[in-house]
Amino acid sequence: MRRREFIAGLGSAAAWPVVARAQQRAMPVVGYLGTQFADDDYENTTIPFLQGLKEAGYVEGQNVAIEYRWAENQYDRLSTLAADLVRRRVAVIVTSGTPAALAAKAATMDIPVLFNTGGDPVALGLVTSLNRPGANVTGIANLQGELAPKQLQLLRELIPSAALFGVLADPAFPATQSTIADLQAAARRPATHCC
Repeated sequence: MRRREFIAGLGSAAAWPVVARAQQRAMPVVGYLGTQFADDDYENTTIPFLQGLKEAGYVEGQNVAIEYRWAENQYDRLSTLAADLVRRRVAVIVTSGTPAALAAKAATMDIPVLFNTGGDPVALGLVTSLNRPGANVTGIANLQGELAPKQLQLLRELIPSAALFGVLADPAFPATQSTIADLQAAARRPATHCC
């Protein structure tokens, strides 16, 4: 009888780690979708992202896992990479760059998508409005394109004799066309002088 009790006790003790592991919550997985190469994006985007997670109490490898996907400046790869994150059932998709945000939005209507964009997210089709983004997509808009006409105005005031200004832009970037149109409209307006 003692032998049976000992074997039964040993069996239940061996099951404890299995039961304990079953009761632990699974580590949340964040999908990170970037448009650039990992090294190019790391300094300006990935480090601040990881710092923000840490400040919120999440440390990669300890209580959160991160699945990184990099398009390496090949925007046509973004939809495949976003679909892969959706298949892996990540808890949220964090995007770096407007093309990545658009690809993630197209890939899922269920998983939350966070973006950081330099364009107007309403005009880009990411959200329905700034105060009520709607659906599963939200984020930060730098609105750089909307500032471009003001920057042109300042240049004209600083260098009134200049007749020509150049703009370097990526034609594949979704906000480029609207920014160029805004700059062209601002260039047609007469220069104003302050003070």
